[in-house]
Amino acid sequence: MFDFCFCFSSSLIPGNTVVSKLTKILNLLIIVGILSILFNEANAQAGRLAASKNNNGIQQQIILTDQSLNRVIIADVNTGNISWEWSAAKSNILPADVKWFNAPSDAKSVYDGKYILLNASGGGVALVRIADKKTVFYCYAGGNTHSAELLPDGNIVTASSTGNYLMIFRTDTLHFPANVYHKKITLPFAHNVVWDKKRTLLWSAAKNHLYSLRYNFNCADPNLVIMDSTLLPGEDAHDLFPMFGKDSLWLTTVDGFFKIGMATRKVVPVRGRYKKNIKSVSSGPKGFPVILSIPKEQWWTDEVLDTHGESIFKKEGLKIYKARWFLPNLFSYAPQDEIRISKQAFAKMRHIGK
Repeated sequence: MFDFCFCFSSSLIPGNTVVSKLTKILNLLIIVGILSILFNEANAQAGRLAASKNNNGIQQQIILTDQSLNRVIIADVNTGNISWEWSAAKSNILPADVKWFNAPSDAKSVYDGKYILLNASGGGVALVRIADKKTVFYCYAGGNTHSAELLPDGNIVTASSTGNYLMIFRTDTLHFPANVYHKKITLPFAHNVVWDKKRTLLWSAAKNHLYSLRYNFNCADPNLVIMDSTLLPGEDAHDLFPMFGKDSLWLTTVDGFFKIGMATRKVVPVRGRYKKNIKSVSSGPKGFPVILSIPKEQWWTDEVLDTHGESIFKKEGLKIYKARWFLPNLFSYAPQDEIRISKQAFAKMRHIGK
């Protein structure tokens, strides 16, 4: 804040009328100058705030999988501070199962931003409540799990590249991790899964095809059936993720970067500096750049970039595999979506309450 004090005496200058007019002009100029300074300061403060919030006032946070400490973190892009983190070793995961969550490979916000759905190359998949970091459900998918997705009834499907399969699980929050109902669906080089609520389909880009799968909507006995596939450019599809606010998906392959319009399934190359070996891509509303995770060493990085190469977040020592904006995903989920549990668990909860 700035304090100003200016004094003028008309007795110092002959001609009171002239002095009076001059004084008014000088006072007006001073007021304009003060307002200009205050305006610039307000702009500077707004600029600092805008660095962490977009034009709609949404805080800019990213969800990262950090393999240096086998954790999932939420970080503020303005301050660079880590505001939240979860690791299996410091959670209610059974000690014998902690290894399932080595090398976390993807994480996304679900259920109206109140939970994180995460998976790891160690084979684990978990649904974690952000407020208290409690793991409300977890199980073992195996096979170098690269992606996980929620289905409309709360069941979970994963993609595993080693073994070439998707795995669908009945999400019973009272009975896990042992004896969780699951079913395997063969899919080559499975790396990703995305639910499409508009078409009630699951999408998965595997090798050089985009597969659509139909869900049977049977909570107790869930299953997925491959409906058809669309040829994709290149080989070895990697990341598939919704474009914010669009009826489209981002797609990365070992040597390409694309967007897919889901109405026509037309695949269009994304112009820009980066094309090869993009591990993840995520976008947001106005004011949120498209962010990329591109390895600096082997398969990890310590920095999240935008498509122009500008650094959005960096912290030395991290081993980031994927980065996602902490934003609602309306391509896949309904607004204000609430957590769902299996009918069996709900019935048992009601019985216990009697």
